[in-house]
Amino acid sequence: MKLIILARDVVITHNPALPVESAEAWVPVPGSLEAVARLTNAGYHLVAITCPGPMISIETLNRIHERMHCLAVEAGGLIEAIFFNAGDEQADDIGVCFNLMLEEIRWRLRTSLQGVPVVGVAGSDFQAAQRAGAIPILVRLDAGEVIPAETTVLADPALVFDDLPAVADFILAQPDSVRQ
Repeated sequence: MKLIILARDVVITHNPALPVESAEAWVPVPGSLEAVARLTNAGYHLVAITCPGPMISIETLNRIHERMHCLAVEAGGLIEAIFFNAGDEQADDIGVCFNLMLEEIRWRLRTSLQGVPVVGVAGSDFQAAQRAGAIPILVRLDAGEVIPAETTVLADPALVFDDLPAVADFILAQPDSVRQ
C-alpha cells in the first residue's frame, strides 16, 4: 500500500493562534487540499493524525473532520482516515500523542511503517517517525521555522519543506522504484 501519514494541524490546517474548536474555524493551508488530490490521484492512501486534547468534544471533532473530508473530496482528493487521541492523559504531550497515533495506524492498517512518509511540523514528529522506521518529513510553520525538539538533529535538511504542495512535488518526483 502506498501510504502517506499527515499531521492535520499546520500541514493541512492553517496554523491558528489557538487550536481549532469548530468546523467553521477549520481553514486549510493554501494549496494543501490540492496537494492531497495530487497524491490521491497518484495512488497514495492518505491518513491524518491529530492530537486535539480533552477540551474539544467528540461531536465537534467529528464536524471539523467532516468539513476537512468534504473539502478534500471537492478538491479531488481523499483523506481515508483520521487518527486522533482525545482525552488520554498520557497523550497530553504532543510527542507522545504522535507516537501513539503512529502505533495505532500500524496496528489498524496491519502494515509496517518502514519507508512510509510521515509529514509533521515538530522535531518530536520527526523523532516519532524515525522510531517507527518511517521517512520523517517536516513542513515549516507559517513563519517559516520548524518547531525543534530539544534533542532533535535533523538528519537530512532536504526533507524540510515550505508546505504540503512542496512535499507532494518531492514525493511525486521520485522514481516509481523508490515509491512504495
